[in-house]
Parts: sequence; C-alpha cells; structure tokens
Amino acid sequence: MGNRVSYPIHIKKMAIQMKQENVPAKTIMEELGIKNKTQVETWWRWYRNGENHRLVQPVGKQYSYGKGPEGQSTEQQLRNENKFLKMHVEVLKKYKELERMWSQKYL
Repeated sequence: MGNRVSYPIHIKKMAIQMKQENVPAKTIMEELGIKNKTQVETWWRWYRNGENHRLVQPVGKQYSYGKGPEGQSTEQQLRNENKFLKMHVEVLKKYKELERMWSQKYL
C-alpha cells in the first residue's frame, strides 16, 4: 500500500473548479501535482453530492456530517483529549519500567 497524501483544501477546490470547466483529469493532475486520477474524481463526486464537509476531513477519517471532531460538544472534546493523554501517560509508565529493567539487566 502506498503513502497517503493529504492535499490542502485550496488544491481540492481548484481541482473542482477546473473539473467544472471541463478540464481533463490528466491536466488537473499535472497542473496541481495530484498523484491519482481517482482522487480528483472522488472530490468531484463529493462536490456533486453536496458533501463539501468531506473535503476538509483528515486522510483516513471519513466522518458523517456533523459527527467529526468539529461537530462534538466541548465536553466531549475534553473527554476525548483526557482519554488520549491518559493513554500517553500509561505508555510512558510502561516505557520507564522497561528502561529500568534493561538498565538492571545490562549493568
């Protein structure tokens, strides 16, 4: 599987505008530096279907309208951030314990 590329919103909008002007996908790809023809077609399909909110979503995160991070309440965002930070603390604790075990083993 190849690397995922995240294109800025202005590139996506330019590609849609060029597609509206009946510019071929190959030309759009060359002018805007887009690697895949299906990417242009996907953005165009989202635009036609009125799913413009999908253009600003992170790569690999396809939220339903209003269900993404920006659609959450402040309380829910804080809960998610708290959960994320707790996971990081746990990982650091495990690493510190492993580091202690390694230092005892190899001294």
